[in-house]
Amino acid sequence: MQTIWKSIAVGTLSLCLVACATSRSGDVYTREDTRKVQTVRMGVIESVRAVKIEGTQSGIGTAAGAAVGGIAGSSVGDGKEAAIGAIIGAVVGGIAGAAAEEFGTRSDGVELTIKLDNGSLVTIVQEATEKFSPGEKVRLIESGGVTRVSH
Repeated sequence: MQTIWKSIAVGTLSLCLVACATSRSGDVYTREDTRKVQTVRMGVIESVRAVKIEGTQSGIGTAAGAAVGGIAGSSVGDGKEAAIGAIIGAVVGGIAGAAAEEFGTRSDGVELTIKLDNGSLVTIVQEATEKFSPGEKVRLIESGGVTRVSH
């Protein structure tokens, strides 16, 4: 029975982490981004640099990890030992869950420095889902404080 609960808890944690992952890609739009007017500016890529985009730290990984750890820790001994095991398990599980959430949602990114047609320079970081090279003509698509770069 304990194994079933542990499996359910681990599965729930995994689903939470996947559900919380959001994309920072230039080719992914949220539902709220649809049917909105967007401003387009043109430019030329000056430089491209690979970067890492840190994962989310929403607290869901911490909470799920603490729940799993608490359940697992409570199975150690009886009475006071089980209570102490649950507390230690919850703390360790929370730390592990937070790390798992951040690692599981981390992504490769690209930092693009672009010279706009008006002569100004801008830098934008987004997920590395498209390949860009210096000298390429690109579009900067802007809406609601979010800017995307595409070919």
